[in-house]
Formats: sequence, C-alpha cells, structure tokens
Amino acid sequence: MKQYFAYTRVSTVRQGEHGVSLQEQKSEIERYARQRGLVISEWFEERETAAKLGRTLFTQLMKRLRRKEAVGVVIHKIDRSARNLKDWADIAQLVDDGVEVHFTRESVDMQSSSGRLSADVQAVVAANYIRNLREETIKGIYGRLKQGIYPLPAPLGYLDQGSGKPKTIDPVRGPLVKQAFELYASRDHSQYSLSVEMAGRGLRTKGGQKVSKTTLAAILRNTFYYGLITMRKSGQTFPGAHAPLITRKVFEEVQDVLHGRTARPKPKRREFIFSRLLTCGGCGRSLIAELQKGHVYYRCHTRQCAGTSVREEKIDNAFGQLLQRLELQPEEAQELDFYLAEQRALAFETNHQTIAKIELRLSGIRERLNRLTDALLDGHIDNESFGERKKTLLEERLDCEAHLNELRSNPGAHFMRLEKFVELVRSAYLLYENGNPDEKREVVRSTLSNRSVHGKELDFILVPALSDITERQGGKSGDPLLGGSRTSWAAKLDALKLDISNAVFSTSEGDSRFNVKAA
Repeated sequence: MKQYFAYTRVSTVRQGEHGVSLQEQKSEIERYARQRGLVISEWFEERETAAKLGRTLFTQLMKRLRRKEAVGVVIHKIDRSARNLKDWADIAQLVDDGVEVHFTRESVDMQSSSGRLSADVQAVVAANYIRNLREETIKGIYGRLKQGIYPLPAPLGYLDQGSGKPKTIDPVRGPLVKQAFELYASRDHSQYSLSVEMAGRGLRTKGGQKVSKTTLAAILRNTFYYGLITMRKSGQTFPGAHAPLITRKVFEEVQDVLHGRTARPKPKRREFIFSRLLTCGGCGRSLIAELQKGHVYYRCHTRQCAGTSVREEKIDNAFGQLLQRLELQPEEAQELDFYLAEQRALAFETNHQTIAKIELRLSGIRERLNRLTDALLDGHIDNESFGERKKTLLEERLDCEAHLNELRSNPGAHFMRLEKFVELVRSAYLLYENGNPDEKREVVRSTLSNRSVHGKELDFILVPALSDITERQGGKSGDPLLGGSRTSWAAKLDALKLDISNAVFSTSEGDSRFNVKAA
C-alpha cells in the first residue's frame, strides 16, 4: 500500500500552541486523503515561519522523501510549504525525481507543465507577499526606533506598556537590576558570585527562574539600561524614550570590569589608623605600621631611610594640634554665615546660566546629528563611520540630558559643596578628636595635602584652602578677625576660589564625611 507523509505549518509557536490553525489543516488533509484513497503514515507539524530557511521538520521531510520512505506528501496549501523560493525549488526537484506532491487547496497537477506553471506562479506570489511583509515590518520597527521605542519585549527590569509606548521600569526587578550594575562596578564580584548574590536578593526572570550567569552577562552589556537602544544585528543605535536605570558612567565602569581594564581590589588586611597615609620624606615610599610592645610604629623599610620611624601617639597629637587651628571664633562664624547667604543666592543664578549653556549645547548636538544624516544620504561618509559618529553624539546628548535633569532637580547642588566645605572648617577638629579610626582617616585625607616623615620629625601641610584659613588676620592660631569688617572673610574666601562657579569640593553620597580637593 502506498504511504504518504503529511505536512502542516503555522507561522508562530503561539499559533501552534493554540492548535486552531494546525487542526484545521490536519482535518482538511485527512478529508483530502480519504477522498483519494491516500494513506497518511506520518505527520510533520512545523511551528516555524517559512520565510526563513532551515526549518527543522521541513528539512527532515525533504531528506526522507529523497530516500523514498514515502511515495509522496500532502500539504495544505502552496504557501504553507514554500514562502521562499529556495524551498519551492527543493519541492520542484522532488517532483522531477518522481515524488508525488499534493495540495489540498490548490487544484494543480504537478505532473503537467501547465499545472507546474500555475503552482510556480502561486509560489512566486507567496514569496513576494512575505518579502513585502518583511519590508513593511522592518519599516515599522525602524519607525518605532526613531521614536525611541524599543520594538522587542522589554529586557529584565522593564515592563511592556503596549505597542507604540516606551518601556517602564519594573518596580520590583528594576531596582535589583540597578543593584547588579552597581555591585559589579564595585569590582567585589565575579559574574558567578554576582548571579548568586542577586538570586539571594530575589532577582528572578519573568518566568520566575533564577537569573543565570549568561543572562546576567547579557544584562551587563546592554546599553538599554542607560538609555541607548542598540540593535545587535545591525549595530545601529537610537536614543531611547524610556527612563534609564543607570548612568552611562556606571555602565562604562561595568564595561571596564568586564574587559579587565581595572584591577580587582586585594583582600583587606588589618588597618591601622594611618596606614598608607604617611610617606617617607627621604625616599617617598609609604611608611609601614608595626605593632611592637603594645605601641604602633610607622617605619620606612628602605636601607637609606632605616632611621625613619615615629609612634602613632605622636602622629595623633600632631594632627589634633594642626586641626585645632581651624576652630572658629563666634565673630568668624557669624561672618561666614553672611557669606554663605550671599553665595546661596548666587548659586541659583549660576544654576540658571549653566542650564542655558547645556540647552545650547544640546541644540548644537541635534544640529550635528542632522548634518551627519545628510552627509550619509549624500554619500560623503560610509555606514560604519556614520554609526560610530552617531553613537558618540547620542552618548554626548545623554550626558547633557542627565546633567540637565540633575541641575533642574537639585538646583542648589553647587552651593551644597561650598556649604559642606564650611561645615568641614567648623567641625574638622571635633570630628577628628571624637571620631573612630575610620572617621579619623577620612579627616586626614580631607584636610592634609602633605603627610611626610623625616627621620623622627613630622611634616604635615593642610590643603591650600584650609592652610590659608589658619593664617587668617591676627597672625596667631585661633585669633578672630579684627575690626568686624564685612570684607575680611569675603575677600579671603574669594581669594581661595570658594565661590560657587569654581568650587572643587565634593563629598561621598550619603556620607557625612568630606573629601576636599585643593583649588
């Protein structure tokens, strides 16, 4: 008895799961086979689009038919078998080799020249249909991309909002993905330990599974999280309309770690108060702390500087005496408060000026992007150069927009720097005297620009801004300003470049300690 194969196909896995289209095809093939006395020995149910080559079951079907494991095949429609011309050529070759090919919907005789011509025309029409469909789909995708809308499913940490709408941050997974970036940028984790850490924190895929190392690696390389959409196949980049989860700075730090451009920190050992804070005045190397007979000594271990050694108590006292000279008298504190009030008003004015400059810069970037597109259309640059320059301009635009958002959301940020510096002047001595070892180390880093030891002698110099304050009018440490003149402190502070526009003082986020750099 002659046996035939039957082939059905749906364009998507979802269609196959629903089973409606497959069931209709199967029913029609069974009815066709009964009417003509054909025996179906095996079914091939494909759940992939025919627009692409390399369909698994279709390829198996072709091989088995070439081996004559069945006399023929029954297919629902021509466009179910071949919507690309390469597959249709394979089917035509089977017919030439004597394999029977039946279509339940089309009344075509594949054994006659007229029937083959009719089938060829329908196959070409089907191929042209899918080609046009693909082109229109691509147009739609790029239209969305130009609007800043990601046309694919939202990456982990974001949620889909429907067609034509930007992705929004997932309130549950979004913060966890942000933590993953920050933890990896800290260089305290490998990709494996990070996946374990994030699993412990509750990060899960949309299917509820733990995030694997491979998935996490893809997340850490995805520019989408800082606001730039990159299409993997084409390499093209587009500014996203979605809210970024991280800054570009954090993303770049993560890339440095991924590519081994930064060294991982060594395991922490016991820290003495002044470890790596003191240098030898003779050779410039760091002094090493040693515990001997209940006392901590800081020594230089080079031969030529073997005599360089000082006890920790002596260093501690010297720092305290130097910082005590920063203490303000009531008259000085009052004058400084007047100065801060003036600078507070100036800070907001400067903020408006800075915003105007950034907006002007953004306008220039948009104009450069337009000129770059014109240059590509006119053939003055190639696609590769266009892509590189466009990405650079888009990243510059993102940086400007991030800076602009920061200025608008926190207009007094620059003034806060000055205010923190003033707070340092007021509290450095007390913070050092009453602080724990970590706080003392931070005060030392913040206030001293030179911390060297010559033999048994200490050579400590305050950063210029603080050093000038200790030498204020009167000539003696702690003397208040004379005469109560309004110009004394203002002139001194202006000379030290403490005005808002040139402020160079910063502090760690969420930390009450200061990190002051010299002007």
